[in-house]
Amino acid sequence: MTSWVGRTAAEIAAAVREKRATPREVVAEHLARIARLDGGVGAFRVVRAEAALAEADEVASRGDLAELPLAGVPVAVKDNLAVRGESKRIGSAATPDTPADDDHVTVARLRAAGAVVVGLTNVPELCVFGTTEGVHGTARNPWDTSRTAGGSSGGSAAAVAAGMVPIALGNDGMGSLRIPAANCGLITIKPGTGVVPAGVSDGDWFGMSENGPLATTVEDARLMLSVLADTEVIRPDTPSTYRIAVSLRSPIAGVALSKPYATAAREAAGLLIKAGHQVRRADPPYPMSLGVTSLTHWTAGTAVDAKDLDPQRLTRRTRVHATVGKRFVNRVRGGESRDELRRRLEPFFAEYDVLLTPALARRSPRSEPWHERGWLRNVMANTNYSPFTPPWNLTGWPAMAIPFGTLPSGAPTAVQLVGRPGSEAELLALAERIEELGPWRRTAPLE
Repeated sequence: MTSWVGRTAAEIAAAVREKRATPREVVAEHLARIARLDGGVGAFRVVRAEAALAEADEVASRGDLAELPLAGVPVAVKDNLAVRGESKRIGSAATPDTPADDDHVTVARLRAAGAVVVGLTNVPELCVFGTTEGVHGTARNPWDTSRTAGGSSGGSAAAVAAGMVPIALGNDGMGSLRIPAANCGLITIKPGTGVVPAGVSDGDWFGMSENGPLATTVEDARLMLSVLADTEVIRPDTPSTYRIAVSLRSPIAGVALSKPYATAAREAAGLLIKAGHQVRRADPPYPMSLGVTSLTHWTAGTAVDAKDLDPQRLTRRTRVHATVGKRFVNRVRGGESRDELRRRLEPFFAEYDVLLTPALARRSPRSEPWHERGWLRNVMANTNYSPFTPPWNLTGWPAMAIPFGTLPSGAPTAVQLVGRPGSEAELLALAERIEELGPWRRTAPLE
C-alpha cells in the first residue's frame, strides 16, 4: 500500500484528483502519525480525528473533486484562527472555550480548495512570544526536541516538520511564521499587506499580522498561498537575474550573530552568485531606534488583544507585556514610525531587488516553561535569537524563511529573503532556485 505520509501537498492532491487515493485514507494515515508522535512533539492542542474523517468523506463526494487544488490534503490550523465547531483558545486560560460558528476566511478558502482540517495547533499565550508553551501545551522542534519549535506559529511548524501534515496555516506579526519555520526546516512566506485576508486579532497588531503557509517545499508554499490570496500569485514567465543585497547586520542594535547563521547566509549568497545573480554585501539603513519601534508595536498589539480578558487568568509575562504596551497604543496607532521606516528603506530597495539575511541570529532557546519565566527574560531571549524578522512586519513588505545549512546538532539553519511590495512571486521563484541548488531534508528523522 502506498503511504501518503511524507508526501507533498501537491502530490497528495494530484493522487486524490486522479482517484489513486481517497481523502479518507490520506487523512487516516496522518491522524495515525499524529497519535503516534505528538506526545513527544506537542504540535496540537486539538486533534479533530472523527470530524476530519467525516470531512474527508465529504471531499470525496464533491462533484468538483477533479478541480480541487488541495483535494484531500490534511492541514493544521494555528489556534488563533476560527475553525467552525472548535474553540479558539490562543494559548490562554483567559479565552472562552466556546465553539466558533464560522471558519475564518483563510480556513474557509482551504476547505473550499479540498483541504481537511485535522487539528488546531499550539501557540504561546495571545501569540506574543517566539517560543511556544503554555497552559494548553508545549511545541518542541522535531529536529531537536530539547529546543522550542519557536513561535508563535510553533505548533503548526512542528506539525509539518514532523510529517503529521504536509502543510499548515499560521500567521506572522513580528516573525511568527518565519521564526518557527527557520527552527524547523520549513519554507514559509509572510505575504505583504493586503495579499491574504488578515483578521488575526483586534486590528491585526496595527496591520502588521499576515496569514501564510508553512510547507516543506516551495511548490507547496506557492500552492497554498495561491489558495489563500486575494489575487493570483503567478510564477514569472522567464527566470530573472536579481540584484541581491546580503546583510549580516542585526537590525536590532547590539544583537550578535552566531557562526552557523552567518555561514548559512554567506553560503546561500555564494550559491546565488553561481546561479547568475548580482550579489553584493550591503546593509539596509536600519535606524538605531528600530529596537524601540519594534518593542512599542509588539507590546501595544498585545495590550489591544488583552483588553477584554481577565488579567488574573493571563500569565505574568503576558500581563506585563500588555501593561507596558498600554502607554504606546495611541502612539503606534497613527503609523507615523512605520511610514518613516518605509521611507528610510525604500531607496535601498530601489537599488536592490531582494535582501538576503540570516533568518535567525542563533539557535532557538531550550524547550522550557517560558510562560512561567519573567517578562524581561522572555523579551531578551526572543530579541537575541530573532532580530531579523520584525522590520518587515513594520514595513508590511513580503519576507520568506528558507532552510539552508545545519547547526552542529544536525538541526536546520535558514536564511531570509525580503522583497518590495508585490514581489511574492519573485521571492518564491528565487526560493525555488535555492531549493534546486541546495535541497534540504523535508521532515525530521523522528523514526
